[in-house]
Amino acid sequence: MSGRPFVVHVAQLRRVRGTRWRIVRRGSIEDMACSGSTVPEGAEAAVDVTLESVGGAVSVAGFVEAPWTGECRRCLSSASGTVLVQVLEHYTEDGDGSDTYPLTDDEVDLEPMIRDTVVLELPQAPLCSGDCRGLCPTCGVNLNQESCSCGPPPADPRWAPLGALRLGEDSGGEEPEGR
Repeated sequence: MSGRPFVVHVAQLRRVRGTRWRIVRRGSIEDMACSGSTVPEGAEAAVDVTLESVGGAVSVAGFVEAPWTGECRRCLSSASGTVLVQVLEHYTEDGDGSDTYPLTDDEVDLEPMIRDTVVLELPQAPLCSGDCRGLCPTCGVNLNQESCSCGPPPADPRWAPLGALRLGEDSGGEEPEGR
């Protein structure tokens, strides 16, 4: 089991329809990443699922969990967290990997399901914290660690025409006529 921790032999499970097994497994899966974050190399993903025999197929329902790391999109410091996702998937003998997963030689391999689930849930633009203040756009100081005296950045002149569309600025707080 140490070489393939997510492979479950289900011949006995499939003998009687409606039979259920609870499976809890942990193991490392390589190369789980998206554009903004990754599961660290050697980190363990975990599954806590119930396998159920359903007419020759196997239904898998439960949770997948994995740690992630990345670079904060606002301040560029380290960001990390845990992905915890509820799953409900089916394994069939003619599984194609997109609608159902393959059930081969009475084995359910949970690794492809775990990989698909985790990669889809990894944050593409991670934050170190929800209230991250980011970097000063003028001097580049990390505003989470210190303050700067730059003040607010100057207004972008390309947006100036949109300022005239704000209600109440030109009309003393009243809506323009004709509305």
